[in-house]
Amino acid sequence: MVDTVFWVLVGVATLTSVGTAWTLGANSNSPPFAPAIGANAVSTMRAAFLIGLLAALGALTQGGSISETVGAGLIDGVAITSLAATTGLLTATAFMAFGIYSGYPVPAAFATTGAMVGVGLSLGGDPAVDTYRQIALFWVLVPPVSGGLAYLTAKLLRHDDIPETVGVPLLAAVVGGIVANIQLGVIPSPAGETQNSLAGFIADLVPTPAVAGVELTVLVVSITAAAVSFQFIRLRIQESVETGIRTFLLVLGSVVAFSSGGSQVGLATGPLENLYTAELGLPGIVLLILGATGILAGAWMGAPRLLQATSREYAQLGVRRSIAALVPGFIIAQLAIGLGIPISFNNIIISGVIGGGLAGGSAGVSKRKIGVTVAFWLITLVTSVIIGFGLYRVFAAVLGG
Repeated sequence: MVDTVFWVLVGVATLTSVGTAWTLGANSNSPPFAPAIGANAVSTMRAAFLIGLLAALGALTQGGSISETVGAGLIDGVAITSLAATTGLLTATAFMAFGIYSGYPVPAAFATTGAMVGVGLSLGGDPAVDTYRQIALFWVLVPPVSGGLAYLTAKLLRHDDIPETVGVPLLAAVVGGIVANIQLGVIPSPAGETQNSLAGFIADLVPTPAVAGVELTVLVVSITAAAVSFQFIRLRIQESVETGIRTFLLVLGSVVAFSSGGSQVGLATGPLENLYTAELGLPGIVLLILGATGILAGAWMGAPRLLQATSREYAQLGVRRSIAALVPGFIIAQLAIGLGIPISFNNIIISGVIGGGLAGGSAGVSKRKIGVTVAFWLITLVTSVIIGFGLYRVFAAVLGG
């Protein structure tokens, strides 16, 4: 009987995890390509196809750090059981479903983090105060940093003294330099490390002295990647400004979609970390494959409708404000992945859109709407903790676990 209940819980938890990943693929991973669709750089169906592939690839190669934080880093002293994992996922999924059907801004990261803290405390675990402090600081800094970077980016693109052949390629150079340093699970790394970057891999092959704490090889590779990116987009813009900007929107959308997969999959797979790795003895990649599959299916099945709606919004923003919103999204998402911090990708994008709008002197930024959104984020975090705590107690009493 005990074994039967356990395997039923494994099945329910797995299905709920894949369903959560499906929802993330259909919603959270869609914004990166909306500007490119609005600029007629790619069709809606092709964008959905690319989003699915890129987000799933990001989930497989970068999703491990945030998955581990959600599964094991939010509570000290106890391991998340199969019943607790199921409860946490059901709680978070219920919040996300409410947000989708009601139109209220429910951030997946807040709902999942709160739910897992709630079930962990209900299990008898201790609060991971240091982790909470780090996550809270990151979350608080996201809006001003994303909005500030978007503001500066939009100002750069709008500045009369900076021609199109310089402004946009400069942003491409920043993106290219960062891409050379993002950590990926598919790049060979020294013993004991699970991920490595392209720059780090080349530095391992060609060791050099450090300059200001950075290996010279890493610096050279980063500068080379930035220079190649700059020149590529510059040549495209010199041929045609419209063609060059469309190309950059496609490239930017691709790397942001990749990053969104890596930053979001852990919200679906994290609660199952202990169940799959410790109790079932499976390697972590199995869990990431499940999450990536859910994201892929969600993007292919659910993204086209959302893309059509969001592309119209981005078309109204204009390509420069769209670029200004996406560049910070890429930078912050990669920083969060590196630190293993669960984030709301829509939170980053919304903040970037607001910052880009302020750079153009937009009076359409509603303070009331911003206030309502922030208030709902906080309500989501607090109530998900409470519901997760109480729901686990109910399930444990009924099932005797």
